[in-house]
Parts: sequence; structure tokens; C-alpha cells
Amino acid sequence: MLKEFKEFAFKGNMVDMAVGFILGGAFGTVVKSLVDNVVMPPLGAMLAGVDFSNMKKVIQVGQPAVEASEDGTVEASAEVAEVAINYGQFIQDFISFTLLAFVVFIIVKKLMAAFDKKEEEAPPEPPAQEKLLEEIRDLLKKQA
Repeated sequence: MLKEFKEFAFKGNMVDMAVGFILGGAFGTVVKSLVDNVVMPPLGAMLAGVDFSNMKKVIQVGQPAVEASEDGTVEASAEVAEVAINYGQFIQDFISFTLLAFVVFIIVKKLMAAFDKKEEEAPPEPPAQEKLLEEIRDLLKKQA
């Protein structure tokens, strides 16, 4: 059983797939950086300095853990976290995803075109049987 697992796990396809996942993760990081540091700042500047990552709709304002009472003493209370819809971060993530999907689409399209071109350039050599049949056909045409 262990031997079968070794053969499966270390086959060329499995290793290639692992390398693909690692490169895909790194590529995603590069695209996220491109969106965060190159695409979003000019877009924010065009929209009067808007920073998309900080845009949100606050539903409930957060409360600090310590409050002062009316008589000036400090009372401990439970901290209440802010509840907000972070639509700006969603917009930024959506742009990042769209850009990543477009880049992957272009890469796949170019690869598929290269494979199709390679297939078109080298048509397969006809089998010997076909060549023989063509020669017989040509001889029969000459005799007729």
C-alpha cells in the first residue's frame, strides 16, 4: 500500500501539479500587489482621493473596553466590536480577481493557440498502407 502511494504521489503529473499550485499562489500574490499598489491608487486619485480598502458602511459603532463614569471614575465594561459592511475591500478584491482571471485567460489562450499551431504545422505522415493505396490508385489511373 505504501509503495502504491509513493508511485502515485511522486509521479510526474503529481509533482507538476504541486509546482503549478505553488506558482499559482505566488502569481496571485503578484497580481494582488499589482492591484493594491498600481491599479487602485490611480483609480482612487481619479475619484478624488478615495481609498477603496477603507470604504465601509458601519452598522454598529464599536465601544471601547473601558469607559469613564459620570463621577470621574473608570469602570470596566465589555468591548463591543464594530459591525460594518466592508464594501470597499470587496471592490478591491473583485478588481484583483477580475485582473487575475483575465491574465490567466490570456495565458491559457496563448498556450492553446501555440499547441494548435504546433499540430497544424506538422501534419501526421500517412501510414504505409495509405501510401500503397495511393500508388495503386495512381497506377490504375495511368492504365485507364
